[in-house]
This record gives sequence, C-alpha cells and structure tokens, in this order.
Amino acid sequence: MAAAGGMLALVGGAEWTEGCEFDRDLLSASGGAEVLVLPTAAAYERPERVVVAAAEWFSGLGAEVEGLMILSRRDAEDPAAAEVVRRARLIYLSGGSSLHLRSVLKGSAVFEALREAWAGGAVVAGAGAGAMALTDPMVDPRGGALTVGLGLIDGLAVFTHYGDLSEDAHGEKLHRSVTLAPAGLPVVGLPERTALIRLPGGTWQRAGVGEPAVFVDRRVAGLSALPN
Repeated sequence: MAAAGGMLALVGGAEWTEGCEFDRDLLSASGGAEVLVLPTAAAYERPERVVVAAAEWFSGLGAEVEGLMILSRRDAEDPAAAEVVRRARLIYLSGGSSLHLRSVLKGSAVFEALREAWAGGAVVAGAGAGAMALTDPMVDPRGGALTVGLGLIDGLAVFTHYGDLSEDAHGEKLHRSVTLAPAGLPVVGLPERTALIRLPGGTWQRAGVGEPAVFVDRRVAGLSALPN
C-alpha cells in the first residue's frame, strides 16, 4: 500500500505533447506555477533537450520549468539537490531508461526528498520510464519480467507505451509481465499521452487520449483493482 500523499500521475509516454492537457490539472493540484523536471532517465539521450521540451509545453500552461540535472548517483546524493526536490510542489520524472533511473535514484538522498515532498502534499508525475520506475515491482523494459522498482507506490506494475508497435510489436513483453505477475498484482498497460492519476484520497482515475488496460491474475480488471 502507498502512504497518503499528494496527487500521483503515471503517464504512458509522449509526455508534454498535444493530448497531455491533464498537466493543467497537475499544476492546479500543486498550488503553484513551477515544475521541477528530473531528466534522469534521459541521461544518455540529451537530457537538456528534455528540459527544453518541458519548458515549451508548460509555458503554454502558464508555468515555468526548472531542470534538475540528476544524471548520476553522485548527483542523487547531493544535499543541495535533495533540498530543491524537497521544496518542489510538482516534480516530473521524464522518460528514457527506467533501469538507469532506478540505479541513480534507488535509496538516494534525492529520492528520499521526493518521497518526503509527496508525503507532504506535492504532486509527483512520471512519464514513460519515469512511470515504470516509480512502482514496485517494476516492469523490466528488456523483456517484460518484473524486477525491483523505486516503490513510491507498491503493489502495482506499469507497462508504458502500451499499443506502440515499436515498443512491443507482438505484445510479448506485456504478455510476459501479465503472466509472471504474482497473484493479485495489477499490471497496467498505459498508452502514450494517457495518465493514470492517483488522487490524495487513494482513488484512481484516467486522463488523456487513451484507455489504460488493467490486468489482474491474467484477466481484465478495472481501476478499482488498483492499490489505495
């Protein structure tokens, strides 16, 4: 079970593009007009471009973006960086490599600060790899097996870019995730530009252009099957 906290958004990918107007609701819930973007998952994919893309998108929503370049484990243990995260009201983890994101943030000062901020009512959002890594267990992007995630929320696994043929041409990875999931564990296929949002009270809702697909014990289920 997840501890009570602020709003949590898991985004299926293609973040900060047309169709992601749910970001306006995340801003409103944060009570501010600033977004802290961690391009950690994109450390080897021109992370500065990730921050620029976020800034362009959120400027249209009346908000400013600050990029926090947490790209290595050393960065993630920086007390000054952790304090920036602790003070933030909307923290957004970008897409990229969920495995790199996990290795950098797991058990780090920055992630503990993120957990504290969320427990204190901040909004946390993860897109693509960011969404996958925030759960525990986490879907291994290399083949769909389940592995250890960051565990901001437990008892849930997310398969992002659901329906994207370039990510999983024949659905084999998702099938493996669903098949290998322990009894009772929800596995969610999350399309791009689609968000699975956990409200502070623990209920879930969808937003964006697609429909999440929830599987429990290899069968289709609803959002009510997700952990509170």
